[in-house]
Amino acid sequence: MNSLAKTYNTQNFTVLSISFEKANAEIRGKFAFFDEHVKQFVKEIHEKKLGDAFVVSTCNRTEIYTTSHNYIAIAEMYCKSVDVSLMDFMQFVNVMKNEEALYHLFRVSAGLESQILGDFEIIGQIKNAYHRFKKHKSFSNPYLERAINSAIQISKRIKNETALSNGAASVSYAAVHYILKTQKQISEKNILLLGTGEIGQNTVENLVKHVYQPKVKIANRSYEKAEKIAEKYNIPQIAFENFEEELKSTDILIVATGASHPIIHQKHFPNGKETLVIDLSIPNNVDKKVAENKAVQLVDVDELSKHIQETIEQRKKEIPKAEKIIKEMTKEFLAWERKRKFAPNIHQFKAALKHIEDHEMHNFHRKHRYVDIEDMELTEKLIQKITNRFAKYIIENPHRAEEVTKLMNEILVEQPKEEFNKKHQ
Repeated sequence: MNSLAKTYNTQNFTVLSISFEKANAEIRGKFAFFDEHVKQFVKEIHEKKLGDAFVVSTCNRTEIYTTSHNYIAIAEMYCKSVDVSLMDFMQFVNVMKNEEALYHLFRVSAGLESQILGDFEIIGQIKNAYHRFKKHKSFSNPYLERAINSAIQISKRIKNETALSNGAASVSYAAVHYILKTQKQISEKNILLLGTGEIGQNTVENLVKHVYQPKVKIANRSYEKAEKIAEKYNIPQIAFENFEEELKSTDILIVATGASHPIIHQKHFPNGKETLVIDLSIPNNVDKKVAENKAVQLVDVDELSKHIQETIEQRKKEIPKAEKIIKEMTKEFLAWERKRKFAPNIHQFKAALKHIEDHEMHNFHRKHRYVDIEDMELTEKLIQKITNRFAKYIIENPHRAEEVTKLMNEILVEQPKEEFNKKHQ
C-alpha cells in the first residue's frame, strides 16, 4: 500500500497531554515548553526520521501532537528538551491515539477541554505553536495541516453557532473579574502589568473595558511591543528594568510574563505595603514564598478559575451543540482520510478506464476519421461516475479494497491486453 498513507494516517496520530486535570500549576510549570526549544527539537526528530511532532504549551496544558511511529522516542526528546525525566513525564501524561487523539484535538480547539470552559484563546495558541514548528521544517505534513485547519473551522463554527463562549470567562478576564470582586475603589488603585503577550494584552483590554479610567501601567522586556499596546489603550509604559522601583507604589501587580523561572520574589515587597499579586504565568513567574508576607495576597491561575462558575454553568448547557459540530467535522475528516488512504487504488482504477477509453477512441477515429466532441465529454462523465462508485465502495468496505482493486485491474487491464494481442496475431 501507499507508504505516505501509512505514515500519516490516524494509526500513527498520538497526543501526549499534561493538563490541569492531573497536574496543578506548579507541576505543569515543570513541563512547560518554550520557543527556544523548538528548533533543536524539530531537528532531532527529522535527523532520526521519526516523522513529525509539535508541542502546545499554555498555562493550562502542555501537549505533544505527533504522527510518529514511535511516540515514546518523541516523548524522550521532549523530556530532554525541558530537562525532566521520562518517568516523571509519564506519571502525569494522558496518551491518546488514532481517532481518540483526533477527537481530543478538536475538543481542545473548541474550548471543551479548557480549565475555563469555552475559553477560545487555546485555538490561537495551537495555531501559533504549529506554525512555529512548521517554519523549522523543509516539508509539510498533509495530515497535520488538515487536522489543524479542521480544528480552526470547528472553533469558528462553535463561536458562531453556539453560546459556548458567551460571557467573559477567559484567564485574562478571570483576573479582572477577581479584582472587581475583591477590591474597593479600583479606579484609585495603582495597577502594574508585567508582560504584554497574548494573555497580557487581553488583560489590559479587559481592565480598560471593565474599570473606569484604570490607573494601569505596563512593562515588557521588549519595549517596542509594549509601546504599541500603550499607544493603543492610551496607558503609561515603564521600562522593564525599572519595575522594581514601580512596585513600591503598586497596589495590584499582574504578572503575565513568559520566563522559565520566578522573576518576582519576597525581596520585592520589603515595606509591608498591602499588595494583590496575580500570577497568570505557567510556569509560575512569582515565587510562592511571597505569600509568606502577610501584606501580600498571591493568586494564581488555578485559584482564578474558581471565581467564574456562574458563567461556566450557562456554558455547560451549550456542550451538546458543540459536540454535535465536532462529530460532524470529525466524520468529514475521517472520510477525507479514508479517501486519501485509498487514492492510489482510485487513481489506478480511473487510469485503467482511461486506457480503455483511449484505445476505443483510437479505433473509432481510425475507422471513421472523426470523433464527436460530445462523445468525448460523455465518456469523461461516465468514467468519473464509475470511478466515484468504485471509490465509494472501497471507502465503505476498506477490508476489501485490495481484493477489489486487484480484480478490477485484471478485468480492465489484463483482458483488454489479451484482446489486443489476439487481433494482432
